[in-house]
Amino acid sequence: MPSLTLLGQSLLSGLFIGGLYGLFGLGLSLSWGLLRLINLAHFALIFLGAYLTYHLTTTAGLDPFLALLVIAPTFFVLGVALQAAFARLGVGEFASLLVTFGLTVVIESVIQGIWTADFRRLESPYGTAALRAGPLFLPVTEVLILVAAAVLSVATWAWLRYTYVGKALRAGAEDPAIAAAFGVDHRRLALLLSGLGAAYAGVAGTFVALLYTLAPSQIYAWIGVVFAVVIIGGLGKPLGPLVAGIAIGISEAITMALTAPSWAPLVSFTLLILVLVLRPDRV
Repeated sequence: MPSLTLLGQSLLSGLFIGGLYGLFGLGLSLSWGLLRLINLAHFALIFLGAYLTYHLTTTAGLDPFLALLVIAPTFFVLGVALQAAFARLGVGEFASLLVTFGLTVVIESVIQGIWTADFRRLESPYGTAALRAGPLFLPVTEVLILVAAAVLSVATWAWLRYTYVGKALRAGAEDPAIAAAFGVDHRRLALLLSGLGAAYAGVAGTFVALLYTLAPSQIYAWIGVVFAVVIIGGLGKPLGPLVAGIAIGISEAITMALTAPSWAPLVSFTLLILVLVLRPDRV
């Protein structure tokens, strides 16, 4: 049996990686649940954001979080442009899976063409900074990930629940024809939501650059677990991916502490299968 300190550190690690899963899944959940678009390009945008953070930090000398002030608005505009193109071409739910996979391959090729396939690592003070709580360590970057995921999830939930725009978005997703009859312009609102989802991808990308060594092929590394997070958390529910991400992250961390790291990937898919069997209405 592992020591209590190891178990405690594993719980913290699972909590932090769960925050990253939730941040990854937030934009995808909104796009899938409210726009009926399965946006695989969301993962490519995350890594494009990571590479842009790396580039702006190493080339222009910007602090990674100052670089985020450039990346997030740029990605918002990119998300709006992508949604406008999808609407113009009449891309539906199933077709979006194929179209956005193609976009993912294109973005991967662009990343490889600009930054090559070599591994790249962003060296910053945030990467080594850590707090201490007794025998446990709390890496500053990972704490910031959890805080960012929580703040964005709660703020998005409150926006969708209490504002006119949020209520209109939910109404348009539920019944577009009836919502349009009451004056809801779902197409314009879809542009806004898609822009937000892309901006969230940029935020996630900055944290990926701070935590991980970058390579273009890593775009596909998190697709499985994040899909599990989104489906378990519920489509179009901003708090769902965060809660599901933390549950999966902690389960994976405890599994690795008690058994072996190779067993960890089974956790998310086992939970996903159970949810789909017991609650097939989740998708």
